[in-house]
Amino acid sequence: MAVRKRSSRDIRSESRLDVLHALLAEGGATRNGLARTTGLSLATVATVVSELLAEGLVAETGVSASGVGRPTTTLAIRGARGILAGVDVAETYVSTHVFDAALTELARADVPLDERVESPEHVVGGVLRSLDAALREAGRDRSDLLGVGVALPGLVQGRDGAMSVVVPAWHWRGVGVLDLLRGRLDAPIVVENPLKAIATAELWLGAGRGVDSLVTVNLGTGVGAGIVLDGAVLRGATNSAGEWGHTLLVHEGRGCRCGRRGCVEAYVGAPGIQQTLRETAPDHPLTGTQQQSDFIAGLAAALDAADPDPAAVRTVERTADYLGSAIADLVAVINPELVMLTGWTAWALGEHLLPGTVAQVRAQAPRGTTTDHTVGISTVRGNSAAIGMATLALERFLGDVGLLTTRVPIAL
Repeated sequence: MAVRKRSSRDIRSESRLDVLHALLAEGGATRNGLARTTGLSLATVATVVSELLAEGLVAETGVSASGVGRPTTTLAIRGARGILAGVDVAETYVSTHVFDAALTELARADVPLDERVESPEHVVGGVLRSLDAALREAGRDRSDLLGVGVALPGLVQGRDGAMSVVVPAWHWRGVGVLDLLRGRLDAPIVVENPLKAIATAELWLGAGRGVDSLVTVNLGTGVGAGIVLDGAVLRGATNSAGEWGHTLLVHEGRGCRCGRRGCVEAYVGAPGIQQTLRETAPDHPLTGTQQQSDFIAGLAAALDAADPDPAAVRTVERTADYLGSAIADLVAVINPELVMLTGWTAWALGEHLLPGTVAQVRAQAPRGTTTDHTVGISTVRGNSAAIGMATLALERFLGDVGLLTTRVPIAL
């Protein structure tokens, strides 16, 4: 496939994104301030701001008087331009979060899914019920939507509108969910895998705003990696990049739910961490905990106790070794500026997991591929998948109005 050359139109597109990222980071800025923050010329900033003002996405919010020279006008993203919905679909629930155009959360609504019902129509019905409930909570309706982003727990594959979804837990193979959604929702829709959504959230709202390359490692029931290179989320030939959780960590190791043995997920996913505790202390009370979230919370409590539980300490030490070794392989292949841990397991155990993970990455990664700050915990909290999907919906909107020609989501 030929490498696409960047046109002057694409360069202007990237400049618009730089300005929007800066405005999100700072909450508001002057044109001079934006030029300093982004490294763009003042003339380029002035042109970009004029375009964003014309679209109604940015507003002049006041006057900044520095005491030297003439007062300058401050700018901010205009949240009232419209609303965006980010939808996180899991195997047992749908969670919809509604944001304004400045990505400020306005409302959320969760609805349960019956995991015994696997039909696409059942899932799409849950998405629409959750969306409408969140819109009611926000006091808005569907006509206010600039876009809707839906994260599905599987592989979202294809290009140029021919999208299909593979969800092993639901026995979905090549399901056209996007077409089902389009048939019932009159709004621009983006469908994506949660890993890419989480990486997008980090790129817009987290540490990714200041780097060109990063990896977000999501830790939960399963694990995976969202990869950003040259400021854009890596998608791969079939939009399947990031299935790092199903790469090999231990030859002929533990069985993984994907059917292989020795996958990263079998060691650093929540069930894998519980298995490590069973191997460390078979009679430990937490080994019988049924709910994964309860197990991780109990493990964190055992670590936070005045007299930390030795079995819990050893379990996290082993998990940090597994995680650090697996991340070292990512670092060797990708050499990112940052690796950010995210997800509910990372937030619960991060304080205890991070030091050993960092030490193992430094020990195992090729010399010169890491720095003291390569691995950290993401500051983007809340439902990162929903936040990322709302951001992808915003990118889709920017593409629709001609402000973005690069990084536009492919699941249109």
